[in-house]
Amino acid sequence: MNTSILKKYKELPVEIKAAFWFLIGTFFQKAMSMVSTPIFTRIMSAEEYGEYNVFNSWFLIVSIIVTCQLSAGVYTQGIVKFDSEKREFSSCMQGLTLTLVLLWTIIYIFTMDFWNKLFDLSTFQVYSMLFLSWMTSAYNFWAIEQRVDLRYRKMLCMTAFVIIAQPALCIFLVIKSTDKVSARILGMVIVSCFAYSYCFWNQIKSGKKIFIKHYWKYALSLCIPLIPHYLSQIIMSTSDRIMIDRIIGSKEAGIYSLAYSISQIMTIFNTGLMQTIEPWLYKKIKKGELKKISAIAYKSMVGIALVNILLIIFAPEVVRIFAPEEYYEAIWIIPPVAMSVYVSFMYAFFAVFEFYYEKTKYISFATLVGAVINIVLNYLLIPVFGYYAAGYTTLFCYIIYVVMHYYFMSKICKENQIDEIPYDKNVLISISFVFFVISFVILFTYKHYLVRYSIMIVLMLAIFIMRKRIISIIRRIIRDFSR
Repeated sequence: MNTSILKKYKELPVEIKAAFWFLIGTFFQKAMSMVSTPIFTRIMSAEEYGEYNVFNSWFLIVSIIVTCQLSAGVYTQGIVKFDSEKREFSSCMQGLTLTLVLLWTIIYIFTMDFWNKLFDLSTFQVYSMLFLSWMTSAYNFWAIEQRVDLRYRKMLCMTAFVIIAQPALCIFLVIKSTDKVSARILGMVIVSCFAYSYCFWNQIKSGKKIFIKHYWKYALSLCIPLIPHYLSQIIMSTSDRIMIDRIIGSKEAGIYSLAYSISQIMTIFNTGLMQTIEPWLYKKIKKGELKKISAIAYKSMVGIALVNILLIIFAPEVVRIFAPEEYYEAIWIIPPVAMSVYVSFMYAFFAVFEFYYEKTKYISFATLVGAVINIVLNYLLIPVFGYYAAGYTTLFCYIIYVVMHYYFMSKICKENQIDEIPYDKNVLISISFVFFVISFVILFTYKHYLVRYSIMIVLMLAIFIMRKRIISIIRRIIRDFSR
């Protein structure tokens, strides 16, 4: 039996092997973060946990401004576009990112008091944000190159080291320190420096150049107009925590952060799947093979919907595992945020056309509108309905966000004389409608354990009965993806 499985594995195309191991790596990376959460919620108070998550929210925003998010979609597009010169392109992106970080560090040194007061963070914490912005980008450049080249072994080794070393060191430092928030940040800095500096030097050594004018110009010309887009994305996912902290308090921000973190478990599948599919999508668009995209997209969306339903149905049990009693109210926030995770997954299939055809103004406009609506709704509704409102404003804004990206994708297809839009909106609406209905039905059973457990049993039985069909669909996806 084992020999048969091994033989089948060896016969798989390299694309499928790489996709599988990249997904496994992403899964364990996120899973370890989730496994460590119950420890941190017990060795840090709700206030300290909230303060750390506020730092993390600011870090996500600052890193976009500092690095122009060069390691995001534009880089993936660049190494596909400059395929024969991708080593030089990659090393130049590393050089450009380091230059930007150093420039912002100099600005911070001369305006330190202003930024410390704005972020409500210490000098050490702001320096840490700048350093982590550089190291995270260095890793992302290297990791994307590994994915595009289908080299998964080194990446798995790097992932294994970081997911073990970082939480272990952070837990040790938090236990030993009185300033537990800074201690946790210090642990991240030390491990990132030790691990991700390899990624930086590896690409610099391979490309041998850190400055080539037309690469820097190409990247900045695409990334700078996208800064509003990336900022808006982060604002939609983090502004709620910052606003809850300012309007209500750190404890409530901590409870909301826990719910958000648990819901983000499902981004394991989102991230792993999209990071593997994205280069494939660019190649299919380049070749004009758009009909192959929709088959993968629909099945992927159904799969992401199902794993989010599983999280929603088990939310009360998951919260009890991850945190003590004071966090239990988080169960009511998980469903809308989990639904947002599904909607954000849909966006990537539309945005890839905007990136490929370099329509950055469309991308930025759609995301900026979503972020502004999110901030306004949070400002109006959090004082009235409490921090629960933030989960629903996030969901509402993601729906607006994805609808606008679908519209702009359709517009781009017409502008480029593509006869048929790659996705049928009726199919997309049907999948989403069924997912939302099931999710809200489960939400209303949280106080009725017998009903919820009955739904669990029915769902498990349905999966078991349909197991052969599910396996068949997975095999079909693998076959389509390998073509």
